[in-house]
Amino acid sequence: MAAFQPDFTLETLALSKGIKNVCGVDEAGRGPLAGPVIAAAVILDPDNIPSGLNDSKALTEKRRSELFDAILATSQVAFATVAAGRIDAMNIRAASLYAMEQSVRALPVCANHALIDGNALPPNMPCSAEAIVKGDARSLSIAAASIIAKVMRDRIMVRADTLWPQYGFSGHKGYPTAAHRDALARLGPCQIHRMSFRPVRNALVAKA
Repeated sequence: MAAFQPDFTLETLALSKGIKNVCGVDEAGRGPLAGPVIAAAVILDPDNIPSGLNDSKALTEKRRSELFDAILATSQVAFATVAAGRIDAMNIRAASLYAMEQSVRALPVCANHALIDGNALPPNMPCSAEAIVKGDARSLSIAAASIIAKVMRDRIMVRADTLWPQYGFSGHKGYPTAAHRDALARLGPCQIHRMSFRPVRNALVAKA
């Protein structure tokens, strides 16, 4: 469970300084062996914040899906993806930060300030930004972004399961579970595996 209950304090502080559009930014998919990393940016409407927003990891899949729809209906939302091949070229940390920056740039309105989950800031942000450690459990905007990113990525991996059903992507979403590692050992990697990740690289060598 989350260590904190997210609230709107950080956003209210920025708004009180005359900053108009404050977005929360989070990513999903740093740890998996396959699939993209996805970042989302969300500007909540202070007068219409969906009830029950929390760190996506603290929510059930059903509740995430419900809040996903509520966020889209009430907020300014954008997301950006970085595919496995580019993750291999950039490294996962750089790819995650790049996706965050791109999600902010993709917002339908310009963000004036960004609350970024984690301890690092993307290098080329189009607005002022601050890194918030455990931000998805502290800021409602970041929590909303975590839900958007998580649901989007999960849906991509469920679709990947229809293309490569032998790997079981709909179940583990690309994370290094025992079932996924077993499939890798038997089959070797497919097109959406991250070849720079050690378990995938080892499986590729073993199948060579």
